[in-house]
Amino acid sequence: MLKATNLTKQYAPDAPPALDNLNLTVAPGEIFCLLGQNGAGKTTTINLFLGFLKPTSGQAIINGLDVADHPLETKKLLAYLPETVMLYPNLTGLENLDFFASLAGFRYTTDELRGLLTRAGLQTEAHAGRVGTYSKGMRQKVGIAIALAKQARALLLDEPTSGLDPKAANEFSDLLLGLGQSGTAILMATHDIFRAKEVGNRIGIMREGHLVETLATHHLTANELEAIYLQTV
Repeated sequence: MLKATNLTKQYAPDAPPALDNLNLTVAPGEIFCLLGQNGAGKTTTINLFLGFLKPTSGQAIINGLDVADHPLETKKLLAYLPETVMLYPNLTGLENLDFFASLAGFRYTTDELRGLLTRAGLQTEAHAGRVGTYSKGMRQKVGIAIALAKQARALLLDEPTSGLDPKAANEFSDLLLGLGQSGTAILMATHDIFRAKEVGNRIGIMREGHLVETLATHHLTANELEAIYLQTV
């Protein structure tokens, strides 16, 4: 579903590449977590798949389509959750979901919208509350509901668990696992080693724009992953 082929981004001719010949794939139903320090190239990778940046060379491909050549078509396949989900604070969760779903060309009844919010883990009593009163974890759940409403085939996340308390982070991990099991391809940039181990099928460790390690998580303990990460970065 997601594929990077020799994907490179250089922000200035005399600067080192922010991303240098990245090659990776994310299959439908797979959760691929990118780990690395600030400046390692994680967010640049996400932004290239989103079409927010144009690659210097190489390709970001979604479902066989080059993002640079098919920006509108590929955006229809995606949902994006940044570190802080941008919603309208004076609108309710229901109203935000209805608005963003309609932007993507989908119309739902109120009961269907409520069903999507419930599936995303937002408690029923919060559906009609203004988003300005929501916690970060609640806003993230609205973001997941928007992804469900868009029927997104791929989900891109940039530090989605930053600032979440342990309970909210665990709930968010459960949501991601459910989305993966339903066939959504998920690419998540994170600093959270233990969360990556918990939800990821594979983990890529990035350093200075390079993908230096790709690890399957099923045979690794969290402590082993941490040791590899510290040795690598």
